[in-house]
Amino acid sequence: MARSASGARWWALGALTLAVLTIGFDITIMNVALPTLSTALATGTDGLQWIVNAYILMFASLMLPIGAVADRYGRRAVLLAGLVVFACASLLAAWADDVTWVVIARAALGVGAAMIMPTTLAAIAVLFDPAERGKALSIVVMGMGAGIPLGPIIGGYLLNHFWWGSIFLVNVPIIVAALAAVAVLLPESRDPEPRRADLVGGLLSIVGLLAFVWGAIEAPDRGWTDPLVLTALLGAVVVLVGFLWWENRVEHPMIDLALFRDRQFSWGNANATLVSFALFGLLFVVPLYLQFVLGHDAFNTGLRLLPLIGGFVAGVGVGTRVANKIGHRIPITVGLALTAVGLGLGATTDIGSGFGHAATWFVIAGLGIGSALTPSMDAVLAVLPPERAGSGTAITMTLRQAGGALGVALLGSLLSGIYIDKVNTTGLPPAAATAAHDSLGGALAVAQRLGLPNLAESANTAYIDGMNIVLITCAAISLLGAVLTFLFMPRSTAQAATAHSPVHL
Repeated sequence: MARSASGARWWALGALTLAVLTIGFDITIMNVALPTLSTALATGTDGLQWIVNAYILMFASLMLPIGAVADRYGRRAVLLAGLVVFACASLLAAWADDVTWVVIARAALGVGAAMIMPTTLAAIAVLFDPAERGKALSIVVMGMGAGIPLGPIIGGYLLNHFWWGSIFLVNVPIIVAALAAVAVLLPESRDPEPRRADLVGGLLSIVGLLAFVWGAIEAPDRGWTDPLVLTALLGAVVVLVGFLWWENRVEHPMIDLALFRDRQFSWGNANATLVSFALFGLLFVVPLYLQFVLGHDAFNTGLRLLPLIGGFVAGVGVGTRVANKIGHRIPITVGLALTAVGLGLGATTDIGSGFGHAATWFVIAGLGIGSALTPSMDAVLAVLPPERAGSGTAITMTLRQAGGALGVALLGSLLSGIYIDKVNTTGLPPAAATAAHDSLGGALAVAQRLGLPNLAESANTAYIDGMNIVLITCAAISLLGAVLTFLFMPRSTAQAATAHSPVHL
């Protein structure tokens, strides 16, 4: 069937949406599987943490150099390679028989994700002109967002009916479809005059981000004053400062730091990071609340996240349309303010609150996050020259992931401190008290084993108190972001922003 040039671009966008669907799916599916993996692989907390964190480490630390590689050698080629890596890693994880191989597979999944995300966004920046780019970006963002509730829904079903490896195997048919679609529908694009490879900058960025994200991940468990954590975080600061110094002086830098002189680019990145902070904070505390306090299994927890995703999808649509008409600043400001309202309402949760209360603030927070996220990312894409789209979008995604990792670490420490301080373990044997202090799940297990309903109520109340503080912290940061965005982000519209000629198919 013959297609117009415009129609061909939208077909290519469908291929890109397929490519990112599994990444959104992977955000939440591991939360469902960890208890099963603990038993099946005979591993403890350390092994489970590495299964989760190996993915985050690779994803966050490799996007900057991979974005530059994509600009140089071709975005479609790197995207196809990333999909192959993701598929192979999924197969390895599905058939692994010990925790070491699962960790290796999860690290490889992170590498694949780091190849997929910046190239997908860069392809959108190249394919679509300013009038269409916001809509295109919103479709891809909604594709990723759809994976968040699908993770626990599909993961819970698979774990109830099949073996644990099926949660990884389910990625493969989606990736095969994405490979075929990208190969056929997406045109190749690259920098027509590639710069000399910045090997030193690439190495410094990888080392610095690895150390930073590892330190942020380990800090809640080891403590922020632990020598290894301090060494990692301080070392990361030194290396990343060295990276910035190098990029400012080398003739052909890996990333163009001059982009940050553009207020639209800087505030777009800042707001995308703030929105991600709010989303990560919400997803960090809510699933445990739904599972342990309200007593839902993994499958039903996924279903109860649908109001959040419904609000998010609606917000993405509204934010995109408003940004196309009046510019990025207003929808981002309103979106961040709505996020603050939703999270603030969530912070009024008490032990007697039911799912109706949760669903209400899920919708409001999701609407705000969606309204702010796509315009924030579009503001970044609007100022990127097409030849540097890969490295430019990699900056945004790296800031989101690194900021999210640090945010979850800080929020996790805050939640843990409040929970430990408020849960009442008076009269418990030392081992039982330790288990109750370690986690809400541990406290509820002790309460059930020893027949102590007062301990269960105390643990649930303590967790809700900690969750409320986390939510009000995220609300305050979102509100501050709304005020600063309104005051300092430029008023430029998507149409008036620096434009480029899209690739017509």
